[in-house]
Amino acid sequence: MKIKKEIVEMPEGQSFKLFQPRLRNYFFWHYHPEFELVYVEATTGIRHVGQHISSFMGSDLVFIGSNIPHLNFDYGIKTSYHQTVVQVKENFLADALYQTPEFLPIQQLFNKAHLGLSFYGETKKIVSHKLAKMQRQGKFDRLLSLLEVLQILAQSTEVIRLNEQDTSVKLFLNDKIRMGAIYKYIHANYNETTNVNEVAASVHLSTAAFCRYFKKQTKMTFTEFVNQYKITQAKTLLLQDKNVSEVCFQSGFESLSYFNKLFKKITGENPSAFKKRYA
Repeated sequence: MKIKKEIVEMPEGQSFKLFQPRLRNYFFWHYHPEFELVYVEATTGIRHVGQHISSFMGSDLVFIGSNIPHLNFDYGIKTSYHQTVVQVKENFLADALYQTPEFLPIQQLFNKAHLGLSFYGETKKIVSHKLAKMQRQGKFDRLLSLLEVLQILAQSTEVIRLNEQDTSVKLFLNDKIRMGAIYKYIHANYNETTNVNEVAASVHLSTAAFCRYFKKQTKMTFTEFVNQYKITQAKTLLLQDKNVSEVCFQSGFESLSYFNKLFKKITGENPSAFKKRYA
């Protein structure tokens, strides 16, 4: 899996692009110079931005900086979902952003976006409503709404930095390991016994070196990440009218008691309670 550069074409006469992509069956590990705001509503999904990999529940709102590698947020989603993406030119507002004092908070937001910023709470709720409204607006009103959205994000304290350092592609491509290849291996083998020696060999590292590399990249051990990924897939299966035992074994677990214990440790509730609450 090689990382791909996405060529973003802006609509004529506009400095940003607002659209609703649907790519859940396509593994699109990519980057682009444009800044990107993503809002997705889904029962559960995967968030992979730079070195950060985790799952989200219900919905997700993330602002991504220029040339930060990321996976499409709807990849692998099997339940119904809705996604809105805003892509903004790298030189959005150009000199105005840096010379107009009123734009200082937005400037600072753009400066921090290389870390990948995930917003939650009331911020996510307000912005999701404004993004829905923008789809019905004309060009100028849409621009004003975007500025309002960016100001809300810039002033919000309901934000999590997904990475601790710059993970832009200029740094990422200097790394000989392709996290995309590792991620695809996990997706293809999560319902079986994943073999750390096998995945290490596939990226030309010794097992010990691979384990150190993976922990550095994701802040998790390979086993911890695989377990989290299995539980994410299990959530989707639970909402497809399958019983807990079926989901346990289809997700690659050999012990029902261990599956129940791990599911509760990661999600805070047991599989039956999750199924009842979300179904």
